[in-house]
Amino acid sequence: MSPAAEDLARRLTVAGLTVAAAESLTGGRVAAALTRQPGSSTYFLGSVVAYANEVKTNLLDVPTGLLSEHGAVSEACARAMAEGARRRLGADLAVAATGIAGPDGGSPAKPVGLVWLAVAGDKGVRTAEYRFAGDRRAVTEAATIEALKFLARVVDLKAGII
Repeated sequence: MSPAAEDLARRLTVAGLTVAAAESLTGGRVAAALTRQPGSSTYFLGSVVAYANEVKTNLLDVPTGLLSEHGAVSEACARAMAEGARRRLGADLAVAATGIAGPDGGSPAKPVGLVWLAVAGDKGVRTAEYRFAGDRRAVTEAATIEALKFLARVVDLKAGII
């Protein structure tokens, strides 16, 4: 089991919060990590793996104009994905992950390894940008772990722990 997922599971249980996920880059890995934890049905509501832009729009309510203007790998898209997942799945918090795992698809402005994470809650959205090195597997694994850790930090904030 993932130490980050175990830690997050404990924090969610103690805080009494529910969580959902909106995943592109991580392809369901965040949901898989959370559901491997015993008792996950008490805090994990579900996930949308929105790899295609049409799925981001249709299931997570990401505006097509936002995708045209900023692209799927952007702070704006991660924010909209998290907000959409939280609203659609009825969770206290929702985490979103979007990025470029490679080996193709990067550009000077958006290189391979660029990842945007977002966590939406009732008081707004927090975002974080990361640049991970390595091959496709390394990038997606690093993004998954950071998504779990980022969500844990937000749980602490919401629960008044930090």
